Amino acid sequence: MTVTTEAPAEPVVRRRNIFKRLYYGETASDFVGHRRWWFTGSGLIILIGAVFLVVSGLNLSIDFRGGTSWEVPATNGLTVATARSAAQSAGLGSDATVEQFRQGNKTTIEVQAYVKGNNGATNPKLESAVTDALAKAAKQPTSAVSINDVGPSWGSDITNKAILALVLFVFAIIIYLSIRFEPKMALAAIVAVFHDILITVGIYAVFQFAVSPDTVIAFLTILGYSLYDTVVVFDKVQENTRGLASTGRYTYSDTVNIAMNQVLMRSINTSLVAIMPIVSVLVIGAYVLGARSLQDFGLALFIGLLSGAYSSIFIASPLLAILKEREPRYANIRQRLASRGAVSAILTPQAAAQSGGGLPGGTSARSGGDGVITPRGTGDGRAPEARPGGLRPAANRPGARRPPPRPRKKGRRR
Repeated sequence: MTVTTEAPAEPVVRRRNIFKRLYYGETASDFVGHRRWWFTGSGLIILIGAVFLVVSGLNLSIDFRGGTSWEVPATNGLTVATARSAAQSAGLGSDATVEQFRQGNKTTIEVQAYVKGNNGATNPKLESAVTDALAKAAKQPTSAVSINDVGPSWGSDITNKAILALVLFVFAIIIYLSIRFEPKMALAAIVAVFHDILITVGIYAVFQFAVSPDTVIAFLTILGYSLYDTVVVFDKVQENTRGLASTGRYTYSDTVNIAMNQVLMRSINTSLVAIMPIVSVLVIGAYVLGARSLQDFGLALFIGLLSGAYSSIFIASPLLAILKEREPRYANIRQRLASRGAVSAILTPQAAAQSGGGLPGGTSARSGGDGVITPRGTGDGRAPEARPGGLRPAANRPGARRPPPRPRKKGRRR
């Protein structure tokens, strides 16, 4: 009689989803190696914005360029379209801005336009004609239409003060980052800040969003958030540099990539936490409550927060790696590793911690899990399973079936 025994089935190791792998430090994204994609994408957006800025310019509100504002209650079926048609029939050009906003239960339509002559004097006949046309369209008396004349001096003062604040901000940041980190980190951070400025201005030029004093205030707030996220990333890079790069087994780009994979989840969380209130301001404040100032402020913040989160990861950090790789110390490390064929795949934070590479204890990588440890020195392009020591033994993996213990022989103790 033949007895057949079935071999135990191989354990099935389930791969964690992307969020768990981010949390446990099991991602190995090559941020520095794909820097050309990041730089090219940002360059195209900035170039398109520059073209629209030259051709169309910015849609400045009357606070900056001066003009006249009419406000009329949106009653008896008055809409933005009918108000625009009435204003143009009275003599206003197609560049007039017509918006609808709500304050409590009251809905108002505002028409803004530049109606002054060549010498800057007010054109009373045109103002009176537009007032009569809006009152007729709303089926209201002329007294229901309010008129405000705005001069450009206040907006120009706001612009000059904003430029002065930007210059002082840049100098203060350069000095602080040079003392706190090093001049090359300060340079990379400032480039990321100007990247956010150009991206935001370009988007405003492409879509012709209105630029008001509230937009300028939000614009300055953007710079602080962009720098905050960059400082968090650079702090982790500097922390890893003392451990990983000092061993001589890793290039500076490896150090930056490991640091980026460590703080990526934290950057995503902080960005989402910051963006959600801004979305609430835009949706509830601007469209539900009709507060136009909240719309201008929230829109600039929303664009700037997205750009700041992107630049700290995909612009500032790869640029820092480029600057540092040119130093003789890190250039020699890269040449030595390349001559030995020791430049391998990107390490995960978990793998760097378990390989004894000098990763500081403050890393977010945690023990356990099914992360792959990529050993240095292979560099042959083989899969991790084919490299010696690439994976832990099957018995040590989570969920693996261990062999049953050997039965003890029964006997009399002596």
